[in-house]
Amino acid sequence: MALRWWRYPLFTFLTLGALAGFFVLFAAAVVYPELPSLRVLTDYRPKIPLRIYTADGVLIEEFGEERRSLVKIGAVPAVLKEAILAAEDERFYQHGGISVRGVVRAALANLTAGGAKEGASTITMQVARNFFLTRKKTFSRKFSEALLSLKIEHYLTKDQILELYINQIYLGQRAYGFAMAAQTYFGKPLDRLTLGEAAVLAGLPKAPSRYNPV
Repeated sequence: MALRWWRYPLFTFLTLGALAGFFVLFAAAVVYPELPSLRVLTDYRPKIPLRIYTADGVLIEEFGEERRSLVKIGAVPAVLKEAILAAEDERFYQHGGISVRGVVRAALANLTAGGAKEGASTITMQVARNFFLTRKKTFSRKFSEALLSLKIEHYLTKDQILELYINQIYLGQRAYGFAMAAQTYFGKPLDRLTLGEAAVLAGLPKAPSRYNPV
């Protein structure tokens, strides 16, 4: 007698799950060796604009498409770091690059909304995307992004990853990185930001042109 799959939902679910797991592991084994080198991260040298100052140190002109001021993670005030983690990846220091909890939450939200309304990108995944990938919403891009995130987490510390994110992310008005965004929008260095200003900057990565205060 032929096995009627619909009469054994648990068996069917476990079988399909095992097949899906095998497919993912096989794809990962094929793709992982082809992932790009992380040298661009370990030897981070972003574009820095040419700046011209007066004799007494006043900036009078700046040339370059990307406006950026680099900052070490130790110089990032706690109020800004906490605001970034709260807005983008609250479990950053607990997960290994991919947040299972975030994936499940996003899947449920998207299922309820009837479409892809919410993502599950961790800060590590955003670093992978910003340095190596496009923003195209395809399965292959998301899969590569996930594998790159695991590779990044293996070779870099959490603070190194967060420092890259803080310096590389685009925040509108040609400002790249939070240090330049603080100067662009509030005319002050990071260590002088108020709680409200830090919250505004932390919310910019989702939609810089829509949320920036200019």
